[in-house]
Amino acid sequence: MSTSEVRTERIGPALLITIDRPRSRNAVDAATAAGLAAALDELEADQGLRVGVLTGADGTFSAGMDLKAALRGESPEIEGRGFGGLTEAELTKPLIAAVEGWAMGGGFELALSCDLIVAAEDAAFGLPEVKRGLIAAGGGVIRLPRRIPYHLAMELLLTGEPVSGRRAAELGLVNRVTDTGDAAAVALQLGERLALNAPLALAAVKKTVRAADGVPEADAFAVQRGEMGALMASADVREGMTAFAERRAPRWTGR
Repeated sequence: MSTSEVRTERIGPALLITIDRPRSRNAVDAATAAGLAAALDELEADQGLRVGVLTGADGTFSAGMDLKAALRGESPEIEGRGFGGLTEAELTKPLIAAVEGWAMGGGFELALSCDLIVAAEDAAFGLPEVKRGLIAAGGGVIRLPRRIPYHLAMELLLTGEPVSGRRAAELGLVNRVTDTGDAAAVALQLGERLALNAPLALAAVKKTVRAADGVPEADAFAVQRGEMGALMASADVREGMTAFAERRAPRWTGR
């Protein structure tokens, strides 16, 4: 489902989601947030789709919140789902950010909301909210110190200065660094690798990782036991074991 602000394209098992507001550097206004939410709903609802790739049009990922729209009273948040309909959403399918150019403010926070990040070496990641009297409230202040060492996260949050895709990889924020223009293609290749695996297992990994964040191990293991019980009762586990025994690729059904 495409809109004037957000385009979607099925590519094999992946849904390529493109923020398409290049004149605004793909900044997120209310319509864009609604378009992103709809695209993510499409990803979740379609059993034939196994992974999503989020990117931006014309060499820019996203400049974050559309400040002009915000001054008009528009909100780039979706209730219960956060900035851009993503930063507080709980998706079951893997989502990969493919970052070219600027990923600033809310754009960086959209990338942080994804499970994997692929970035061009000259991409730029930054949380400049403090320069405007704000904080990175779309998950940046919360998530960044959990992803990289505390003092490095605080430097980015307190200075508001950006880092390159290459430096982001050195910090451990980026899974793959590409040449300029190749981020989406590499992200789709990575998505194909993820799609080879059982969809129920991928969803269980995501749920367990979320549940284990900041809680006692006993609580995390309790969630994991529930997920393992459901997996062991699934047809896909039997299929995975049968395929291994028969030395063939598994045929997942998501059941």
